[in-house]
Amino acid sequence: MEKRLSLGLKEALKLTLERIKPLPMEHVELVGSVDRTAATDLYALVDSPSMDASMKDGYAVLSSDVADASAEAPVRLRVAGNLAAGGDKDFRISPGTTVRIMTGARIPTGADAVVAEEFVTRADDNVVIETSAQPGRNILSCGSDVAFRKCILRSGQQISPVMVGLLAAAGHTMVPVFRKPVVGIIGTGDEIVEPGTPLAEGKLYASNIITLAGWCMRYEMKTRMSIVKDDYDALSSALKILSAETDAVITSGGAWTGDHDLVAQVLEGLGWEEVFHRIRIGPGKAVGFGMLNNKPVFILPGGPPSNLMGFLQITLPGLLALSGHANTGLPGINARLASGLRKRDTDWTDFIFGTLEFGDGLPTFYPMGRQIRLSSIAEAMAVASIAEGEDYLSEGSVIYVQLLQ
Repeated sequence: MEKRLSLGLKEALKLTLERIKPLPMEHVELVGSVDRTAATDLYALVDSPSMDASMKDGYAVLSSDVADASAEAPVRLRVAGNLAAGGDKDFRISPGTTVRIMTGARIPTGADAVVAEEFVTRADDNVVIETSAQPGRNILSCGSDVAFRKCILRSGQQISPVMVGLLAAAGHTMVPVFRKPVVGIIGTGDEIVEPGTPLAEGKLYASNIITLAGWCMRYEMKTRMSIVKDDYDALSSALKILSAETDAVITSGGAWTGDHDLVAQVLEGLGWEEVFHRIRIGPGKAVGFGMLNNKPVFILPGGPPSNLMGFLQITLPGLLALSGHANTGLPGINARLASGLRKRDTDWTDFIFGTLEFGDGLPTFYPMGRQIRLSSIAEAMAVASIAEGEDYLSEGSVIYVQLLQ
């Protein structure tokens, strides 16, 4: 593929999602499918309910028997029996008779309505009914929740707890879902060390890879992390191992063109297929993407704001596509901008971290300064953007923001 030196965000994201295909599917138990992504369409195996059932405790009747019933002109009917939910016996309703019925019980043969018990007075083997009931009143028809062979879950749909219950009602015990990726994360740099080890002067704890792993865990992706010095052979070995043992690889640091920025060189030496390296976003312009042994590899810069923004805008959508998600972006809402935002270059997309204040109406987005570090990012609640072709967002304008919390 022709090397692309600089792409806009939309084109870079499009190229990323075009190259990534969902992982193979696996079958999991119902409860284990919550928040997973359906890998195929699923159809109801049964009707639910499997028969016409009562929605109320009351009395099953012929609607014609009570068509003119009222408090002033009640109707007296003989009670022919009782039906409870789960029972298998039946009664045939004839004119002048009724059956005591409980919620969920089968509607007896001949009945076409149920009168709720609060409108009925019992007197030995008879009842006095003081209200009319139209045909179908208080009856849950067979298949009204789930109809046999109806599609109830679409491929790519995220499965909710309520959907799991619907699948159970439809007769399913196992659900085909896309497999969640195992993500390899490599932190590069002579200056970074593993959290928990003694911190020598001039060293930094590898916080970026912990942040990235935390985001992966939010989406239930497993991770394998490695810290590698700025050494060609060591980085090459780490990339070979992780690309063989995981479904996708993220590199953190060493992404640019400095003397110690080796990631792109190493990947080229391993024969990766570069799709892009450098896009017109700030922060995060050094983000890159390509394929190594048919697996996606994402290059992220080392500065915390650039590292996280490149992950959120390119890497995370790619990983969600690998998981089979139909919607690969961060969730977002509309908010009102607390102060104006301006950028210098209209060819770029600028991203701004900020906080949200909730009250009456739309929440208010408060931008943070552009020169922020990890301590500020940790307080950020959302991200706003000034898209390509725009140079200014005015105070009070309504903007779309991506949610971080």
